[in-house]
Amino acid sequence: MSITPESVKQLLDSEDFGERLSAVNQMRQLDPAIAFDLIQVAAQDKSARVRYAAISQISSLGKQDLETALPLLRDRLLNDSEPDVQAAAADSLGALKLTDAFEDLQQLYHSTSEWLVKFSIIAALGELGDSRSFELLEAALNADNELVKTAAIGSLGELGDSRALPLLIPFVSHPDWQIRYRLVQALSHFDHPDAKAALQSLSQDEMQPVAQEAKTHL
Repeated sequence: MSITPESVKQLLDSEDFGERLSAVNQMRQLDPAIAFDLIQVAAQDKSARVRYAAISQISSLGKQDLETALPLLRDRLLNDSEPDVQAAAADSLGALKLTDAFEDLQQLYHSTSEWLVKFSIIAALGELGDSRSFELLEAALNADNELVKTAAIGSLGELGDSRALPLLIPFVSHPDWQIRYRLVQALSHFDHPDAKAALQSLSQDEMQPVAQEAKTHL
C-alpha cells in the first residue's frame, strides 16, 4: 500500500496511538511542504511519544516555514508536560537556528530541574551561534551533571568567542577522557596560540582517541 497524504492523515486521526506514531514516521516519505502541515497536528497530540516524534522531525521540516515553526516549538519548549518533548523542542530550535527563541531557552534552563532539558538547551545554544549565549554557557561549565558540562564545552567551541579560551583550557587535565575529547573538538574552532598549545598537549594524551583527535586538528 502506497503512502499518500490522505493515508497518513487517516492514521493521524486514529484513536490508536501506535497508528498516529506510524503516521509521523511515514511523513518522511511525503513532500516536505505537505508533511510540515501534517506534523503540526501531531505536535499537539495527546500522546507524549507522538509529540516527541513530531517535534524531533520539525528539526528538518521546519525549514519549510520558519515563522510557523518558531511559535510551535516555543510552545512545546515552555508548556509541554513531558521533559523529553521539551528537550526535542530545544534540539529543533537549535537545528533551525531560531535565535528569536534564545530568551525562552535561557528562561527554561534556569527554571527546570530536568537534566535532559538543560543538556538539550546547552547543546542547542552552540548551534544557534548567538553571542548572548556566552554567560549561560560559562555558568553551565560548572553544572553538577557531567553531560551538561560536556555540552557546554562543545557549545563554547561552536560559539567561537575567544573569551572562552581561559575557561576551556583548564579542562586539559580533567580526569574524564570523554570531556577531554570534547575539549579537543571545541578548541579546534579557535585559531589562537593558546588553543594550539592546548591541542599540542592533548595530542600526547594517555587516551588514544583524545590524542588522535588532537593530532587531526594540529
